[in-house]
Amino acid sequence: MRAVVVYESMFGNTHEVAENIAEGLRGALEVDVVSVGEAIGTILHDVELLVVGGPTHVHGMSRPTSRHAAGEQAASDPELDLEPDAEGPGLREWFDGLPRRSGRAAAFDTRVDASPLLTGRASKGIAKRLTRHGFDLAASPESFLVDKESHLIEGEAERAADWGRWLAAASVTST
Repeated sequence: MRAVVVYESMFGNTHEVAENIAEGLRGALEVDVVSVGEAIGTILHDVELLVVGGPTHVHGMSRPTSRHAAGEQAASDPELDLEPDAEGPGLREWFDGLPRRSGRAAAFDTRVDASPLLTGRASKGIAKRLTRHGFDLAASPESFLVDKESHLIEGEAERAADWGRWLAAASVTST
């Protein structure tokens, strides 16, 4: 069985979470981790599980303006490094070109460690788009937390790997 983890990342946190989810999936599934920039135009024909994640920007999925703002933030903060694809197309644009298909999928996001009522959750929008494209959700949308300085909170990488193991077990038992 094959899984693909597609991620959008600004400062590397969502990328790190994606890699840890993939690590958790490995062993039960063959896994590819692909940035959204690499995924645009890619045909996902032999994928049993699609896992998609991105950062939460202004209560939801990123937009060109929020990606540009992240670039400006990184330029003014020497502690932040911008991911190579950060200012390119995001998940919204990828979903616009994704054909309708069936299969299992899961959604995740990274967001500031605060109430989801204040931060929003990109994973909810990702999950809605996955179901609109014909996917059945293998899990409820999941959030992984960053601090106010845009660093992944201690323990979140391990929690992402655990979530990947849980997704793998759920996927294997559902086939």
